Amino acid sequence: MGTLIPWVLAILVASGLKGSVKIVKEKEEYLIEGLGSYRRKLEPGLNFIIPVYDQVVYKDTIREKVLDVPAQSCITRDNVSITVDAVVYWRIMDMYKAFYKVENLRDAMVNMVLTQIRSEMGKLELDQTFTARTEINEILLRELDIATDPWGVKVTRVELRDIMPSKAVQDSMELQMAAERQKRANILTSEGHRDSAINSAQGDAQAKLLQAEAAKKAAILNAEAEQQAIVLKAQGERQEQILKAEATAEAMKIVMEKLQNDPNAREALQFLLAQEYLEMGKEIGNSGSSKVMFMDPRSMISTIEGVQSVIAQNNNTSNSDRTPYNPMELDLERIKK
Repeated sequence: MGTLIPWVLAILVASGLKGSVKIVKEKEEYLIEGLGSYRRKLEPGLNFIIPVYDQVVYKDTIREKVLDVPAQSCITRDNVSITVDAVVYWRIMDMYKAFYKVENLRDAMVNMVLTQIRSEMGKLELDQTFTARTEINEILLRELDIATDPWGVKVTRVELRDIMPSKAVQDSMELQMAAERQKRANILTSEGHRDSAINSAQGDAQAKLLQAEAAKKAAILNAEAEQQAIVLKAQGERQEQILKAEATAEAMKIVMEKLQNDPNAREALQFLLAQEYLEMGKEIGNSGSSKVMFMDPRSMISTIEGVQSVIAQNNNTSNSDRTPYNPMELDLERIKK
């Protein structure tokens, strides 16, 4: 019996020492009570407590947690029933408040989130719940963070996952979307027809304008070409007349020189004049139109005699004045006589 007591004491001391050592993991905290009252908080690492007197009443992590909020039914401002679920990211900032300020922190968080979701959805119409999801998340985050601050909790993010209307509402929305798509299709079709008509009209107008401009340019070019042709023709006729006049003057000069130097050239001149006179009559008779020509044989002789008198007078004048005769300076008054 005497030897048993030391062993019992040794066992009690070992168990007491074991119960007095507490190893707290990183990102975790323990709350210690002594005789029913709060004493202290154990930080991560090696900690010692008084066996039997100190007790660990609560331990939890301070890392960020995910709270899965179950789907719930909500009524929008336009009296449409929808089902909404969400997910909340949060963490414990003060372990003392999380344990002593609220009973069952997780259930309290779920009920708080559900209440805030119902409140915010009741402020919006059905269409706004789909388009303003980001704004709703920001409002829920702000409101939940303020509401859970007394519990030592920090809400870091709130996300609405699914917003599901009732079956009847879904059917109505599908019909509305089908009608809206049909309306857009009709509008696009009518706009396409309108644009096509406008483009066709603009194309026709542009084509007519181009045709008018082309016709105008063609008329201008034709007028310029005709004007140029008239100018060139007039210049050609003028040049031809000048050349004929020069040729006639040169021929008369040669004839006058021959008449002055050769007395027998007068008979040859008379013969040439008579021949030219007869050729002229022949050409007139061979023309396409019908003509009647009265020719007096005596006129031929008088013409030739007139030419002979002119030549004789010019010779007398040239002999008396001793000035060379210029065939281009014929005295018209003497020819008339």
